Amino acid sequence: MYLSRLILNPRSRRVQRELARPYEMHRSVMRAFPDNLQPGEERVLWRVDEHPNLGLTLLVQSHDAPDWSWVAAEDRLTALEEPNPAMKQFDVTPTAGQSFAFRLRANPTKRMARGAAEGAGKRVGFYKEEEQLAWLTRKGEQHGFRVSRVQISPDEKLKQDAAIRRDDTTHKLELLSVQFDGVLVVTDPARLVQAIEGGIGSGKGFGCGLLSLAPVRG
Repeated sequence: MYLSRLILNPRSRRVQRELARPYEMHRSVMRAFPDNLQPGEERVLWRVDEHPNLGLTLLVQSHDAPDWSWVAAEDRLTALEEPNPAMKQFDVTPTAGQSFAFRLRANPTKRMARGAAEGAGKRVGFYKEEEQLAWLTRKGEQHGFRVSRVQISPDEKLKQDAAIRRDDTTHKLELLSVQFDGVLVVTDPARLVQAIEGGIGSGKGFGCGLLSLAPVRG
C-alpha cells in the first residue's frame, strides 16, 4: 500500500471550498488515480488532519501509487523545503497481542431496520459519547482489535453542499464525523489488515474510515 501526505495551503480558495464540501475533496483526491478503478478491488481512503507543525495535512492511502503531478499546477499546497506531496510504500504486519496507537475519523451510524414504520433503511448517527464508544467497540470485535483506551473528539456535523439527485429531487447531505484517538490491541491480525485496507464504517467518500496505526510511545 501507499501513503501520501499533502500539506495543504489554507489560503487557497480551492482548499477552503473543499474543506467546506468534503466530497469535492474526494473528487480531487481521485484525480490522482485511473478512472477505471473497480469497486471492491481498489479502496482509496483519505483524511484531513491538523498537524501541530505543518498545519492542514491531507493523508491518502491507496493500493496503487497515485500520480500527484496535477497538484503542482495549482495553488493547493504549502511551499516547503521538504517534498510536498510526499509518498511512501508500506506494509502492515500486525501480530496478535500487539498494541498500536491509532487514529480513526469515522461516521458512527446504524441503519434503521427495513420493517421500521418510519425511516426504514435510513442511516442514523450516534450522537452520545457512550453510543459512539459502543459503536467503536463493536467495530473492533468485527475487525480484529480491542480498544485499550480512547479519546473521542467533539462531534462535527459536516454539511455537504454537493448536490445529490434522488427521485428527481436535490438533497443536501449532513454527515456526523467523530475522531477517535487511542490505543488498540490486535486480536485478529488478518481481519485488522482487511480493515486498514478497506476502511471502517460509512462516509468514506467524505474523509471517514481511514484507520492509522503507529507505535505506542511511552
